[in-house]
Formats: sequence, C-alpha cells, structure tokens
Amino acid sequence: MRKAIYPGTFDPITNGHLDVLERALTMFDEIRVVVAKNSAKSPMFSEEERISMIQEAVKRFPNVSVESFQGLTVDYARNFGAVAIIRGLRAVSDFEYEFQIALMNRKIAPSVTTTFLMPHEKYTYLNSSIIRELARHGQSVSGFVPENVAKALEEKYPLR
Repeated sequence: MRKAIYPGTFDPITNGHLDVLERALTMFDEIRVVVAKNSAKSPMFSEEERISMIQEAVKRFPNVSVESFQGLTVDYARNFGAVAIIRGLRAVSDFEYEFQIALMNRKIAPSVTTTFLMPHEKYTYLNSSIIRELARHGQSVSGFVPENVAKALEEKYPLR
C-alpha cells in the first residue's frame, strides 16, 4: 500500500488543490490531506473549518482522509508511513521554494520522496490568497472552489 500526504494550509481548498489530489490518486493507494499549522500565516478559516470543508470536498474519494498537524511535514510523512509528499506547482516561481524544501526533506528522510504535480492549466492562476481577496470584495468564487467552500466564503463576505 503506497501512502502519500498532501500538506498545505488550504485556506481555503480550491479546485486546483482538488485537481492535484485527483492526479495523485492515480499514483498512490492512500492519501492524507494534512492541514498545516503555519505560524507565519493568519488563516481566514479556523483549523476546524478548513478540515470540515476539505472533508466535504473529498468525501467522494474513499482512500482520502484529512487531519491537521504541527511540526515538520517530513516527520509527519514518516510517522504516517508515507512514501511521498505531494506538492502542487503552478508556475516556475513555485518551484524554487518547493525544490529547496524537497531537498531538505530528502536529507532528513531519504525514504520519503517529494512528488511535484501540476494542476490542469485552467487552475494554474488559482491560489487561496486570490480566492480570499475575491471573496473579501464581494465577488463570486463559484467555479474556483468546491460548492461548500463558496458557501462558506459567501457567509463571511456576502456577494455584491
């Protein structure tokens, strides 16, 4: 059984994240979406809200689970028995940062491989920050995020 983790802040999860997850499911038997507690970020949604939104968005995938964690991603991966850490790359600018972390993770845990996946081109411009900004300004995010996430954002920021 080949396990992988897909870590991120997911504030909120987007259709681009789900696209990367679906691609990863063709390569791994079990994937855990891991909601990171990042001290450098102040999320819009609480950890519980993000977990709940992700669980709803991935419920159609029986081999996907969701959990939160604090600490080094590579330590979580080892403890879970993962052979890979899934990372989405939208642009070359993502690669430089992700590459450095992947090399450090390889040094710490050589048995855990970072697997870079690109989302479908229609999602390459999407990120959670853009989604939050659209919502803050009363714009619809429908089509960019799962339906349950769009509703949660509209509750915080009603559409104009």
